[in-house]
Amino acid sequence: MSRIKPSKPNKSATRSAKDRLNELARQRTMSAPCNVVRGKQTVRITGGAFRSRRLHFPAMPGLRPTPDRVRETLFNWLGQNLTGLRAVDLFAGSGILGIEALSRGAALLFAIEQSPRVAAQIGQNFSLLGVDATRARVWPADALTWLRQAPALLAAAPAMDLVFLDPPFAEPKLLNQALVLLNKAAWLAADARVYVECSARGGAIDFPGWVLWREGCAGESRFMLWRRADDRAEPCASTGDPCATDGRDG
Repeated sequence: MSRIKPSKPNKSATRSAKDRLNELARQRTMSAPCNVVRGKQTVRITGGAFRSRRLHFPAMPGLRPTPDRVRETLFNWLGQNLTGLRAVDLFAGSGILGIEALSRGAALLFAIEQSPRVAAQIGQNFSLLGVDATRARVWPADALTWLRQAPALLAAAPAMDLVFLDPPFAEPKLLNQALVLLNKAAWLAADARVYVECSARGGAIDFPGWVLWREGCAGESRFMLWRRADDRAEPCASTGDPCATDGRDG
């Protein structure tokens, strides 16, 4: 009885498969905004009084802190000195956007995060940094629910100057609903700024009464800074879609 010789593997096909796996691994490494250590992720503060400090937050699905380079661009737009400004961090997640504002002198921060576990970690990070409870507060609440209640919650508070809005990319409706509520927010200062971060694959942003002031794109993220339509600040000088081609960073 003759033996059937096993066929030799196709070396080119094997090499091609390995190349694809290596490329995927490389992309994951490049896009990873933080490190995972013992079930926790770490993120680095990019500027201000707490510059280079590293903070932990839970390693949970969908928890995606804004990358360092995007944060650096955002605070170049805003100016590195935020002394006296009051900020709200909606869908806070790691809390890094609000903490970056505190690091640069923000006088007041409200961080809104619906996960009790994640909200508790944000509070621990405030304590770790020595931020007084009168200066920063975590609201363990759904961001949209908080926005609906904000007129009553902030009735006695001074007007807020800055809003960070970075909802989960997988739920684009959350962004639209939040923008509708922010458009009606009387608790925002006349010269307030709203930072929006969303998927670069998403559609146009509809934010009546506000105009795009700055915008950029990095990887899968599109990030924008908005101001009121009657604000006399210089409008965005860029033309076209900054996310239209690959390899464009903000």
